[in-house]
Amino acid sequence: MYEVGEYIVHPGQGVCKVEDVIENPEVSYMLMPVGTSNPMRISFPISGENRLRPVLSHDEAQELVDEYTDLSIDDYRSASIALEEQYYRDKIRRGTCLDSVRTVKTFRHRIDEAKANNKRPPVVYERILKQAIERSLEELSIALDMSKDDIVSLFESRESDVQDN
Repeated sequence: MYEVGEYIVHPGQGVCKVEDVIENPEVSYMLMPVGTSNPMRISFPISGENRLRPVLSHDEAQELVDEYTDLSIDDYRSASIALEEQYYRDKIRRGTCLDSVRTVKTFRHRIDEAKANNKRPPVVYERILKQAIERSLEELSIALDMSKDDIVSLFESRESDVQDN
């Protein structure tokens, strides 16, 4: 059971803070999503707690940022762009922060690849990339106690270090 004040990851809402535990009509967490412009307090039954997960620890988040450049891209492809989108959306919603970061790296690579071939990347790629960036930045900013802009700068500095070598 999560404690009041803890940050958790909700599959649909992303990172949320546990604000209260209520017992009427069933035992539920009262969650407040972070990082949204108009957050609404949501109720989530404790019986579905297995769908929630804790936010990364500071050390886990730092390790993820440090290993970003060595992270492999996901090679999943489907004949249908809709099936591919569903696969990655599920990964972002139900997966770990590592899954979201890997999805960001994968779609940055695919978009760059399409542009290098003088092709316009599918709109779906941009949409998936945006969702993965948002989900991973929310969690990493809470775990590392930094702003989203600082997290972006951290990743950019890791990438430029690799390009300089």
